[in-house]
Amino acid sequence: MSEETAGRTAAALIGLLAERQQTVAAAESLTGGLVAAALTGVPGASAVFRGAVVAYATELKTVLLGVDPALLAARGAVSPEVAGAMAAGARSRLGASFAVATTGVAGPDPAEGKPVGTVYIAASAGPEGQPGTARVRRLALRGSRDDIRGQTVAHALALLLVIVREESR
Repeated sequence: MSEETAGRTAAALIGLLAERQQTVAAAESLTGGLVAAALTGVPGASAVFRGAVVAYATELKTVLLGVDPALLAARGAVSPEVAGAMAAGARSRLGASFAVATTGVAGPDPAEGKPVGTVYIAASAGPEGQPGTARVRRLALRGSRDDIRGQTVAHALALLLVIVREESR
């Protein structure tokens, strides 16, 4: 997936959320704010984008997003459970209808015993202030650090768009 694809997906998300008067937030680790940048790059984003937490350091996933420290200790920051908890935490703490999260290994070296390109993305949906549900996907990406981060943004926004569309049914 390309940056152009991510831009089109972000525009579709912003339009759909604005139409429904719903909101979105993000929790980012390996993407370091790129998801938020893609969403806020769309004109009209201010009507639906609540904000983002870039929790690059592991302990900030607990402090800022409410991820259980026992979960982080048991599973590591690069895990499907942590991705789901990050999305749920962002949605809850930022008061959004939907949230998306990214965590993984962009390189140049492996981390937590996981190879470069191991990525987990999650999308959380539910009424504002309620626990809701999260859907998580594992990605095995290839390319440079920048390639992996860019592909992660595109995949995360695509997953979020699916969730937003499903919630409208």
